[in-house]
Amino acid sequence: MQSDELNQEQSLRINQMAFPRRTVIAGMGVAAALAAGSALFSRTRASSASGGSGGPAVKAASATVPTGNVPVGGGVVLGDVVVTQPSGGDFRGFSSTCTHAGCTVSDVSGGTINCPCHGSKFNLDGSVHNGPASVPLAPRSVSVQGDSVVVG
Repeated sequence: MQSDELNQEQSLRINQMAFPRRTVIAGMGVAAALAAGSALFSRTRASSASGGSGGPAVKAASATVPTGNVPVGGGVVLGDVVVTQPSGGDFRGFSSTCTHAGCTVSDVSGGTINCPCHGSKFNLDGSVHNGPASVPLAPRSVSVQGDSVVVG
């Protein structure tokens, strides 16, 4: 009779389907990976739909600054844009979003556009001076209208 009781006990355990801890943790990891992948896919699709290249989403920005406020061999950060003047009368515009991790560049000094987050520096023409960024700043159209530089 003892064997009948043992069989019933084993049958009860099988029917309860207790999940081992590893199975539960692995399932949670798979669910988290799927959620992260879905979020990344949505962001990439939104960027592609708006004409983006799959990089950081950068919206078109506009700004106006007096030409005298942009030093020769330097520049200024104006919210979403950076305006530089590598040589007299040569004005350039760029997104102020660092191409490494999406931080906003903080200033233009020492002949470079500087990102405070991880130390990336960009030349006054937007090219990478030193990383970790490996892609130049996104250019913005610039025009001089009277004694103002208009970026947009």
